Amino acid sequence: MITVKQHIGRKRNLLRRYKSVMEEFNKYDCRIIPITVIHREYIYPKFHISRDTLYRILNTPIEEELHQINQQQPTLFD
Repeated sequence: MITVKQHIGRKRNLLRRYKSVMEEFNKYDCRIIPITVIHREYIYPKFHISRDTLYRILNTPIEEELHQINQQQPTLFD
Protein backbone atom coordinates (compact mmCIF):
# COMPACT_ATOMS: atom_id res chain seq x y z
CA MET A 1 0.00 0.00 0.00
CA ILE A 2 1.30 3.44 -0.91
CA THR A 3 1.74 5.86 1.95
CA VAL A 4 1.18 9.60 1.66
CA LYS A 5 4.92 10.36 1.63
CA GLN A 6 5.49 7.86 -1.19
CA HIS A 7 2.63 9.36 -3.17
CA ILE A 8 4.02 12.88 -2.74
CA GLY A 9 7.52 11.69 -3.70
CA ARG A 10 6.22 9.91 -6.78
CA LYS A 11 4.25 12.99 -7.84
CA ARG A 12 7.30 15.23 -7.25
CA ASN A 13 9.50 12.96 -9.41
CA LEU A 14 6.84 12.92 -12.14
CA LEU A 15 6.67 16.71 -12.15
CA ARG A 16 10.47 16.98 -12.28
CA ARG A 17 10.46 14.65 -15.28
CA TYR A 18 7.73 16.79 -16.87
CA LYS A 19 9.88 19.85 -16.23
CA SER A 20 12.87 18.32 -18.01
CA VAL A 21 10.64 17.42 -20.99
CA MET A 22 9.35 21.01 -21.08
CA GLU A 23 12.90 22.39 -20.98
CA GLU A 24 13.80 20.22 -23.98
CA PHE A 25 10.58 21.21 -25.77
CA ASN A 26 11.20 24.93 -25.20
CA LYS A 27 14.59 24.72 -26.93
CA TYR A 28 12.73 24.56 -30.24
CA ASP A 29 10.38 27.12 -31.74
CA CYS A 30 6.95 25.54 -32.04
CA ARG A 31 5.74 28.50 -34.10
CA ILE A 32 7.95 27.31 -36.96
CA ILE A 33 8.31 23.57 -36.28
CA PRO A 34 5.10 21.58 -35.68
CA ILE A 35 4.74 19.90 -32.30
CA THR A 36 4.61 16.46 -33.93
CA VAL A 37 8.00 17.06 -35.57
CA ILE A 38 9.51 18.32 -32.31
CA HIS A 39 8.17 15.18 -30.63
CA ARG A 40 9.44 12.82 -33.32
CA GLU A 41 12.87 14.37 -33.77
CA TYR A 42 13.83 15.58 -30.29
CA ILE A 43 11.50 14.47 -27.49
CA TYR A 44 10.83 10.81 -28.31
CA PRO A 45 14.47 9.76 -28.85
CA LYS A 46 15.47 11.24 -25.49
CA PHE A 47 12.45 10.55 -23.22
CA HIS A 48 10.54 7.74 -25.03
CA ILE A 49 7.10 9.23 -24.36
CA SER A 50 4.06 9.19 -26.61
CA ARG A 51 2.60 12.25 -28.28
CA ASP A 52 -0.44 12.03 -25.97
CA THR A 53 1.88 12.19 -22.96
CA LEU A 54 3.62 15.21 -24.46
CA TYR A 55 0.28 16.98 -24.83
CA ARG A 56 -0.56 16.07 -21.20
CA ILE A 57 2.77 17.58 -20.11
CA LEU A 58 2.12 20.74 -22.13
CA ASN A 59 -1.22 21.20 -20.34
CA THR A 60 0.11 20.57 -16.83
CA PRO A 61 0.86 23.59 -14.58
CA ILE A 62 4.19 22.11 -13.48
CA GLU A 63 5.60 25.00 -11.42
CA GLU A 64 2.35 25.52 -9.49
CA GLU A 65 2.03 21.84 -8.62
CA LEU A 66 5.71 21.56 -7.60
CA HIS A 67 5.31 24.61 -5.36
CA GLN A 68 2.19 23.10 -3.80
CA ILE A 69 3.91 19.75 -3.16
CA ASN A 70 7.00 21.43 -1.69
CA GLN A 71 4.76 23.32 0.73
CA GLN A 72 3.16 20.04 1.84
CA GLN A 73 6.47 18.21 2.34
CA PRO A 74 9.76 20.07 1.80
CA THR A 75 12.77 17.98 0.79
CA LEU A 76 16.29 18.08 2.14
CA PHE A 77 17.67 19.20 -1.22
CA ASP A 78 15.33 22.11 -2.06
